[in-house]
Amino acid sequence: MAEKSEPSPSSEQFITLLNAAHGRLLAFLRVMLGNNADAEDVLQRASMTIWRKFSEYDPGKDFFSWASSFAFYEAKNFQRISARSRLHFDDELMERLAEERVRDLDHREARLAAMDRCIEELDDSGRELVREFYLHDTALSALAERLGRAPQTLYNKLNTLRRLLADCMKRRLAQEAT
Repeated sequence: MAEKSEPSPSSEQFITLLNAAHGRLLAFLRVMLGNNADAEDVLQRASMTIWRKFSEYDPGKDFFSWASSFAFYEAKNFQRISARSRLHFDDELMERLAEERVRDLDHREARLAAMDRCIEELDDSGRELVREFYLHDTALSALAERLGRAPQTLYNKLNTLRRLLADCMKRRLAQEAT
């Protein structure tokens, strides 16, 4: 019976980097291709190319930027040969969409990081209320019943928390911009 082989360090590094970039790469392709199914197909093909070229990757550089260039060319190729795609963009527009999407994803991550830090600054009850309502999508009426509070009271508390979070995020993002 053959022993199961362990992945090489470069395989593990590749898997770790690709998994970390997967969501951003998929979002990047979704913008370029117009739908999720095509984006997933193209990401699958791009992942194979990225794997074949991984030995050329410089670990000192941003993996997403490096990998997104392969995804970009796979998307362009997909659009050229795909008769089922209703969206056909010229090369210049595809390049512009790709550049803008990378910038948008970078800003999105900064906003999410700022939001996480701001949520952590809330008191325990505020943090729990925000997480239950927004992250776990718990209905306000169910939260009110579980906490033994009036729905209007929780609604008012959520409005206050939203304002606090918005102010905190503006401050944090302004600090990071300078």
